[in-house]
Amino acid sequence: MSFEDARNALLIAYADGFLDDEEFIVLYDYYQPVNPSFPYWNFDPFCLDVFDSCECEAHFRVAKDDIPMLLNALRIPASFKCPQGTVCSGLEGLCLLLKRLAYPCRYFDLISTFGRPVPELCMIANTVLDWVFNEHGFRLTSWNQPFLTPACLQEYACAIARQGSPLTNCFGFIDGTVRPICRPGEKQRVVYNGHKRVHALKFQSVVVPNGLIANLYGPVEGARHDAGMLKDSGLLQTLEREAYNPRGDVLCLYGDPAYPLRPHLMAPYRIGEVPVFTADMEAFNSAMSSARASVEWLFGDISNSFKFLDFKKNLKLGLSAVGKQYIVSALFRNILTCLYGNTTSTHFQLDPPTVQDYLA
Repeated sequence: MSFEDARNALLIAYADGFLDDEEFIVLYDYYQPVNPSFPYWNFDPFCLDVFDSCECEAHFRVAKDDIPMLLNALRIPASFKCPQGTVCSGLEGLCLLLKRLAYPCRYFDLISTFGRPVPELCMIANTVLDWVFNEHGFRLTSWNQPFLTPACLQEYACAIARQGSPLTNCFGFIDGTVRPICRPGEKQRVVYNGHKRVHALKFQSVVVPNGLIANLYGPVEGARHDAGMLKDSGLLQTLEREAYNPRGDVLCLYGDPAYPLRPHLMAPYRIGEVPVFTADMEAFNSAMSSARASVEWLFGDISNSFKFLDFKKNLKLGLSAVGKQYIVSALFRNILTCLYGNTTSTHFQLDPPTVQDYLA
């Protein structure tokens, strides 16, 4: 029985004389709902037809004509059913999740668009988030992807070399990103990042020159070092097994000085670790640093497209799936790249795959 049903029953009992004034006041106040009841019934149910294409891009980050195609590519079910029984269409669920992630907003702010009470909006958003993560999260964690074949890796290496990279066998870049979160109530030191001076979760990303995040590991606690994430992720073992061109030559990733030197992982020359730091070494570092900036561009693309991730006061461990929200946002950012491209793919003059190929 809901709070509203209980309060209606009390009114009937009081009117029929089963409760006196004092009992009615005490019980009616007891069944006062914790969350305020906003007048969602004043708004129409969600309808995509009322939005034009520009409004769709502003609300959901996807053009109106592309939303049906995205539903099919993601294989969104006809309807979602929440644990307590709320049902919504697949279209409404996807649009609700995209709008929630697109910009910092309260569920109250979504009532006018979806015509549902706050508890239902929250449960639908979490249900769709879980579904997308469970069904498609492997596209960021598994190396068994159609755009990571030996032929594709060689194409990436050629694209990076065309932009002036001294390394002719570098097919992508690796880096860690710190995502600030709300200060937790307990065990704060575990997630505190001393370098950025924020409480945070960290992720390790591998990006390739067609603009896609090829691999994502995390979340881990904010205090973890990038080299520690590399070890825990098992990425080096994966590279030793998979990172070769069709001729069998070794291909590598390039990272910052935090990473160790391995055949499949290169890093800049470090002053103090070589007998003489020459001008050629400095030129190598400069050229590779310029190429590696594409990692930062992609980190920026995720947070710029899904600005909810930048509102750290609402990213509370234990109250919301903070890590899952970032992973799903990264997946959606890859989908947007497949649809519209991004700065990285333009810079390296390499088109990303189509959405259908990416989500095949």
